[in-house]
Amino acid sequence: MFETATATLDWIGVIVFTVTGALAASRKEMDFVGFAVLGTATGIGGGTLRDLLLGLPVFWTVQPAYLLTCLLVAGLVFFTAHIPQSRYRYLLWLDALGLALFAVAGAEKALQAGASPLVVIVMGVVTATFGGVIRDLLGGESPVILSRDIYASAAGAGAAAFAILTLLDAPREFALGFGFVVALLVRAASLRFGLTLPRYRPRAGIPYH
Repeated sequence: MFETATATLDWIGVIVFTVTGALAASRKEMDFVGFAVLGTATGIGGGTLRDLLLGLPVFWTVQPAYLLTCLLVAGLVFFTAHIPQSRYRYLLWLDALGLALFAVAGAEKALQAGASPLVVIVMGVVTATFGGVIRDLLGGESPVILSRDIYASAAGAGAAAFAILTLLDAPREFALGFGFVVALLVRAASLRFGLTLPRYRPRAGIPYH
């Protein structure tokens, strides 16, 4: 049951992020190939980097069904992207959902690989954010991870909640669910209320004598 829950989170995350990549392609008025490339790169990008860093077989090379799913989803969006009135709004909220899903799915895979709690959190952040970075760069946008919005820290909060509950021997399904909710709520609060982290401000330095 537990492995099924983890796999489900992973699959949903891939699908959701593929949709965000394809929506980004629609905003740039790309052709079907552009949709396929941007959607697939976004859907599998974070998990690919995670597996490479952990020294694991890259998940989509073991299960090519992930690639086929990305292509099918990108194709579906190609024919339906015109339906939502505000694609950017949908992109942001779907991205928040994908971020939360991948934060805990990535952290869980790192935990299964025997990583330390800190690495578990970092892998959650990597899995949740790298696909979005690829999407934004290929789409000619400034990566959302570098914006003023709370983004990577939302993924980190969710992954940390999962890691802490796991260390406290909480049921794994509960830890996954709680971490997902934390990441989603933090990101949603940032989108809804414009919350940001403190920024560096230029200020006078110490005079040189």
